[in-house]
Amino acid sequence: MLVLAIDTSTPDLVTGLVETTTGQVYDRIIRETRAHNEKLTPTVQALLADAGVGFSDLDAIVVGCGPGPFTGLRVGMATAAAFGDALDIAVHGVCSLDAIARRLPDVRTLVATDARRREIYWAIFDGHIRIHGPAVIAPGELLIPHPVEMISVPERLAEQLPGHLADVEKRDLAPDAASLVAVADLEATPVPLVPLYLRRPDAKEPKPRPQSPAIPVMEV
Repeated sequence: MLVLAIDTSTPDLVTGLVETTTGQVYDRIIRETRAHNEKLTPTVQALLADAGVGFSDLDAIVVGCGPGPFTGLRVGMATAAAFGDALDIAVHGVCSLDAIARRLPDVRTLVATDARRREIYWAIFDGHIRIHGPAVIAPGELLIPHPVEMISVPERLAEQLPGHLADVEKRDLAPDAASLVAVADLEATPVPLVPLYLRRPDAKEPKPRPQSPAIPVMEV
């Protein structure tokens, strides 16, 4: 089975192909970009060209559903849904933090990503099984219910974690194609994609302006 993997829950634009029978993986990742919308489709096209395949060769799609910032996250999910609809293939959504945890050793871990607004998205895993979260909080206010042996957190945010986590080994990871596909149940019947925003979007509807008394009220 040839699976396209996409994740836009972090500043990295993650795309990849996984051949589940042979284990062959093709990754095409753009680090630290905010241009997910502009770059995602061209990056997927380049990825397919690198692998010598076309869209018609895809058997399924796996997409990270966050948690992540509203705009970036919806780009990946909407694109994956559009590809799946056009190709009439299954699209499986997964928690992006689960995919990051799969890249860590099989120990008790804390996985955190940048939520902006001076906050992090976080979850705790035991043997790659999520046992707490996902949730969102300021790094310094994080109170974890279980001791951890390793942390994945953006390097720029590591020093903002509570002091009792200072000596825990840290890595700075994002999802990749292999980990996204590894946490997906490709045999399950796909369900509607549900984004894990965990909070309201940054954009807000403007408040209605009062109508000028000089403008007559029209009744229809």
